This record gives sequence, C-alpha cells and structure tokens, in this order.
Amino acid sequence: MYAIVEIAGQQFKIEKDQKLFVNRLPEDEGASINIDKVLLLGNGDDITLGAPAVEGAFAEAKVLGHLKGDKVIVFKKKRRKGFRKKNGHRQYLTEIQISSISASGGKKKAAAKKEAPKKEEKAKKETKPAKSEAAPAKKSKSSGKADDLKKIEGVGPKIASTLNEAGIVTFADLAQSDPAKISEIIADVRGNHVPDTWPKQAQLAADGKWDELKELQDRLDGGVEK
Repeated sequence: MYAIVEIAGQQFKIEKDQKLFVNRLPEDEGASINIDKVLLLGNGDDITLGAPAVEGAFAEAKVLGHLKGDKVIVFKKKRRKGFRKKNGHRQYLTEIQISSISASGGKKKAAAKKEAPKKEEKAKKETKPAKSEAAPAKKSKSSGKADDLKKIEGVGPKIASTLNEAGIVTFADLAQSDPAKISEIIADVRGNHVPDTWPKQAQLAADGKWDELKELQDRLDGGVEK
C-alpha cells in the first residue's frame, strides 16, 4: 500500500518503513505523529482519490531527528543601481519514518471524541443563557489597536491574518506568546516557519525600539539568530 499525503505544506508519496525529510516539525525527536491529510491511497490496482482528503485514512510516522539542509546561496542584484546582496540559507528539516498507513479509522476516532464535548456545551448554554456577556472578555486578550505584525521578520500576510484570528493582534500579544504555541496556530500555513525569535522581535517593536529591532533582524538567518 502507498499513499500521497501532505506534511508541513508539502506533498509526498509514502510507503511503510520509508524515511523522508520534511519541513521542520514542532514534535520532539522520538515522538510519533499522525498524518491525516491523505490525498490518495493506492493498493495494487485499487486507487482511492480524496476530495480533497480520503475520509478516515491516516498514516503514522516517527520523528527520527532534526537537522539542516544543504546551504543555498541567494544573490540579488539590481542593474544600474549598484545594488548587490548575497545571503546563505539552510532549510530546517525533520527526518521521519513512516510506521503505518491505514485506509480507515482516523477521522471516526476523532469525531467520537468531539461529540461528547458538544453535548456538554449545549447543556451549559441551555442552563446558563446569560453567558453571552463573556464576549467582551475574549476581546480583552488583545491590548490596544491592532499592529502590523508583518513588521516581524518571518511573518507574512497569511500568517498575520492567522495570528489575528487566534487573538494575537498586537506586538504585545505576540511578545507574550510561546513559540511552540505559535507553531501550532500557523501549522496549516504553507511553508516552513521558525517562530523562535518572533516574541523577542515583537517585544522590541512593542517598546518602540525600532533600531534594536533592525539590528536583530539583520542578524537573523532563516528566523534564527546567527
């Protein structure tokens, strides 16, 4: 049996016991991960296509280790402007090994776990209708007006909107966030993102220390301080 899955924004054809390198994952070395974005399943001549994912199908993998890829040179030049800039980049990667591929059972188990909380939530709403006043409490999570989070190196428009939806709308909110939690929030954003320095950058921006922020960003390489 083989499958085509999506892992960290990339698509791979996998088989059992296969080893492959993917964009950096937040899990620790030795941990097991569940891959539920199965786009295609193949077993001999029997092929199942997802729309977009195959319902109930999933794969399990083990994290073997974290490493950096080969160095890539990025050279920029503007004609007749005298502008030249040369940077190096090494992609952060994770090596995983496929443990198993299952054609059914993944989503059914998840749905069974989610049904009970929904019933409890309905019961709470019926007994305590006055809870509608709790909405302002959620807004108090963010302080002041929304900031332009794209000023943080590594934060693009898609990531900024995803963080805003999660309640992180100001530099102060981002400065108080844990990098591991940020990785969970932006897990569905395509690409490899290393948010380790985002809280530090956000704190400098919140304090208005723009010169120090620029010096820090000049030292960053792929989101990691040199």
